[in-house]
Amino acid sequence: MPELPDITAYISALEARILGEELESVRIASAFLLRTAHPAVSETEGKTVRELRRIGKRIAIGVDDDLWLVLHLMIAGRLHWRPPDAKLAGRNYLAAFDFPKGSLVLTEAGSKRRASLHIVAGEAALNAMNPGGVEVFATDLDGFRKALSAENRTLKRALTDPRIVSGIGNAYSDEILHAAQLSPVTLTHKLGVEEWNRLFTATRETLQLWMDRMNAEAARSFPEKVTAFRREMAVHGRFGQPCPRCGEKVQRIRYADNETDYCARCQTGGRLLADRSLSRLMKSDWPRTLDELEAIKHK
Repeated sequence: MPELPDITAYISALEARILGEELESVRIASAFLLRTAHPAVSETEGKTVRELRRIGKRIAIGVDDDLWLVLHLMIAGRLHWRPPDAKLAGRNYLAAFDFPKGSLVLTEAGSKRRASLHIVAGEAALNAMNPGGVEVFATDLDGFRKALSAENRTLKRALTDPRIVSGIGNAYSDEILHAAQLSPVTLTHKLGVEEWNRLFTATRETLQLWMDRMNAEAARSFPEKVTAFRREMAVHGRFGQPCPRCGEKVQRIRYADNETDYCARCQTGGRLLADRSLSRLMKSDWPRTLDELEAIKHK
């Protein structure tokens, strides 16, 4: 799922292309995409783009008369910049937003249709779409701590809950926790002062690092290949590869459609976190430490 750095890069690229331009037409190929009936999509056509905003993990395109087109890409939605009047060819092509100099095309890979488009009018309606999570760059350490510790959640859950923190998902939460050298399953109520400092600093520095990288890419060309798996990442998507800090192999916990990647030596004191499916299968044979895991491998 595109997260804060990805959305920021999209917005930067779009501002250079559509800000001040007329939205000539909106073509929707998938009936599942549009989630609102009023205002009608046609009411946005012929109007000029006045502003772009990030609302959590959503992209909001503001046009005349205080109308907003709000896109949520979900897991597999992606944006592409194409020549004017680009064709919507293929089942993955959901919509096109036509401008004088090009078409913004929305695609979604896979069979599930989760991406959405809402048309809303006015600031109040736009703000109602915000899940309410704290903005990392608009708060201080105390505000960050209060938001994450309002409930006793694991750090992974707290960082990825959009009602708690804005714009962070599976990929960047792994990178943040690795940078902070904290376990993804540590409970927020268990953190000490020094750990809160590390987490807040790591969150800001990790997001800023990736925002800078991706905005630099967006300045060169439209971000056509947004992905949650980048070779420069420390742990996310790097199961079995060496941790860039200590060299130990990256471990993972898999659940549903997601996985959490972490370094046991850097983040959990050498303790392996139980993968739900495998730990149920292996029960007491599940290795608890890196040493036990190595012993199993060499039996």
